[in-house]
Amino acid sequence: MISTKGFMSLKSIVVSMFILFTITACSAQADHHGSKQNIVEIAAGNPDFTTLVAAVKAAGLADTLQGSGPFTVFAPTNAAFSKLPAGTVENLLLPENKDQLISILTYHVVPGKVMAADVVGLTKAPTVQGNMIMVDTSDGVKVDNANVVATDIEASNGVIHVIDSVIIP
Repeated sequence: MISTKGFMSLKSIVVSMFILFTITACSAQADHHGSKQNIVEIAAGNPDFTTLVAAVKAAGLADTLQGSGPFTVFAPTNAAFSKLPAGTVENLLLPENKDQLISILTYHVVPGKVMAADVVGLTKAPTVQGNMIMVDTSDGVKVDNANVVATDIEASNGVIHVIDSVIIP
């Protein structure tokens, strides 16, 4: 059992890790001219999002997510995609499953720029896909079944929040 003092120390470590990740991600998002990159450029430049980027390209959503937005993307990592049953990602990337892939990916996108401070006040949010995602802030932040593990990675056309599971409409 962790004492209150131990819990507060653990909480401080976790918060520090989130801040470090966010600072690192934000500093990495400026190109060599000093301008911010868009959501797709940030994801493409991060090795933890190769599956997401491949899916966005296969769905034909790269141009949209490079547009003016603003968009809020709850971005699953490669590890999040690996939690899906074997063969799921490969199956979704097939041309005949493009509509299903688009539905899943657009379920991860909320119109507008919703920063972490705004998410805390929500219980649900509309997605570009058309359904609502449920937001739970009672123990950290969850969107549907996914934990938000990093927040407020700002892009020129919105913001990225990193999640640890793929959410399915």
